[in-house]
Amino acid sequence: MSAKDAPPPLPEPLLVEVADSHTHLDMQSGTVEEALVKAAAVGVTTVVQVGCDVKGSQWAAETAAAHENVHAAVALHPNEAPRIVLGDPDGWSRQGAREGGGDAALDDALAEIDRLAALPHVRGVGETGLDFFRTGPDGIAAQERSFRAHIEIAKRHGKALVIHDREAHADVLRVLDEEGAPERTVFHCYSGDAAMAEICAAKGYYMSFAGNVTFKNAQPLRDALAVAPLELVLVETDAPFLTPAPFRGRPNAPYLIPVTVRAMAQVRGIGENELAEAIAVNTARAFDY
Repeated sequence: MSAKDAPPPLPEPLLVEVADSHTHLDMQSGTVEEALVKAAAVGVTTVVQVGCDVKGSQWAAETAAAHENVHAAVALHPNEAPRIVLGDPDGWSRQGAREGGGDAALDDALAEIDRLAALPHVRGVGETGLDFFRTGPDGIAAQERSFRAHIEIAKRHGKALVIHDREAHADVLRVLDEEGAPERTVFHCYSGDAAMAEICAAKGYYMSFAGNVTFKNAQPLRDALAVAPLELVLVETDAPFLTPAPFRGRPNAPYLIPVTVRAMAQVRGIGENELAEAIAVNTARAFDY
């Protein structure tokens, strides 16, 4: 194993226990149990396991049912919706190459997400939203239709809405306004600037910051974190992606949350314990556990 692929070392434990509000244990190496033990050893005692497609969402629900400190969120990722409708000839997603199934196939997939969203250990509907980075103009209609359906599912079941917003800020905010956002809405891996953070704050949307808040070129994210109301701030790994500096490029996991929490506390100019206490309360409120 090269140094680049080696898992980073365990950070100093946090003294106040926190939750990783967004992780993908199914994409990380090792078992769920191993990941949870490592995380708990550094004060990360709760994780929200997030589904990105039907199979992943079923796995998230099953994993949350089996572990009391794992909560599930279920959804079709914004990039999954166009693949279901139009097909995925390159097999870019984990399903391999697929034929397009049209709107009927999207309806079937959404019906399964709806079924899973009713389960008690499923605390969120997401990650859903819009992604104009990876999906071209031909896929936007499917993305938006899927996003609107997820908003409706979240509201009907009284679950948090977990948003993936990549290069689509104005359109994500527009759809939320048009549909009426659920009572608890979380911008996962918050990627907007300070001006957008003020809009989110005014609407009571949670902003979850990931390891990229530590990246050198991420000053706009730090500016957003600086103005976000403390009671709306969450932390996440989005593991195995977005590993915080100085471990960028190596595999991420929930046990690395303390690295990001400490960087966030510096941005806020508060102690790490104070920030961790706020994050713990906020995450439990956002996901209603």
